[in-house]
Order: sequence, then structure tokens, then C-alpha cells
Amino acid sequence: MAGLSSLEELWWMLGALFFFHTSEYVLALLFHGRGVSLGSFLISGPYLVALGCSFVEHGVESRYAPWMKTLSPVSYMGLAMVVVGEFMRKCAVVTANHSFTHDIKTFHRPEHRLVTHGIYRFFRHPGYLGFLIWSVGSQVLLCNPVCTVGYTIVMWRFFRDRIPYEEFFLVQFFGEEYQQYAERVPSGIPFIQ
Repeated sequence: MAGLSSLEELWWMLGALFFFHTSEYVLALLFHGRGVSLGSFLISGPYLVALGCSFVEHGVESRYAPWMKTLSPVSYMGLAMVVVGEFMRKCAVVTANHSFTHDIKTFHRPEHRLVTHGIYRFFRHPGYLGFLIWSVGSQVLLCNPVCTVGYTIVMWRFFRDRIPYEEFFLVQFFGEEYQQYAERVPSGIPFIQ
């Protein structure tokens, strides 16, 4: 099997970015109507900086260490991670339906339900897990060793801080029902209860 070239890795990455962010926005429109914000694209300043770093790393290594960009099994593993992460995230969004939002709700909305079926039977935060796999996989796809490590650390820390904050409100909204759910179902993010 022929390996991916540096340019092919880049095209796969751009396609993955386009599909991920466009589908996030389309699903947000579908479930929440025209009131959705650009946040539904999941694009923030720090995210753009990280993305820029990944393209800079890919460009520099392609120019000065092209052998690092011809690691076909690594690229294909990254592509598989992107597909698996995308699938998990979209399963989470579709399963949660109107209860899925891109921001943490600090007040209980009437349509907000505790979702414990589908992919939520296995992970409390499958959308986060899917995004973690997707984002790290995007760097593996590009054969970016520095950004692979950086994305892993930054994303894990982000979820380490976000999950307890979100779960505080979920306990407020759903009480004992959420606490029991949290006791029997893992968060999905390694080393985060």
C-alpha cells in the first residue's frame, strides 16, 4: 500500500476540519434553530492558535525533515482516530438531541433531559471523548510529534477542568439520578472521574 504524501496528509486534515466544524454547526441548527452562535463551530482563539501551530509544525517538518511525513502506518492510524472520534462525537450529539449544547448550562431548561441511553450508557461525556480522539488523531494524521503531545496535554487539562464544573450543574439539575449515573458510568476521559 502506498503511503500518504505530506500534501495528502494536509488535504485529509483540511477535509476533516471542514467536515467536523460544518457538521457541528448543521446539527446545532437542526436541534436548536437559528439562535445558534459561531460557538457551534467550536472555533475559539486558543483553538485557532493550536491549529496554526499544527500547520506550522507540518510545514517546517515537511521542508526540513520530509522523512517524518512519510510514516504511512502512523498517518493511517491518525486518519482512523479522526473517523472514530468524529463518529463518537456525532453519536453523542444526535443521541442527546436538544439536551446537547456547546456551552455549559448553569440553569435548567425545560427541554433539558438526563441522557443515559445510546453511547451515554458507556461514557458520561462521549462528545468530549470523541473530540479528544479526533483532535489528537488529527495530529497523528499529520505526523506532527510535537503537536500530538501538545494537543493531548492541552485537551486533557481542558476536560479535567471542564468536566467537574459541568457535573456540578448536572447534579444541581438531576440530583440523585445523576449521582447514581456518575457512579456506574465512567467519564470517558482517561484519569478523570
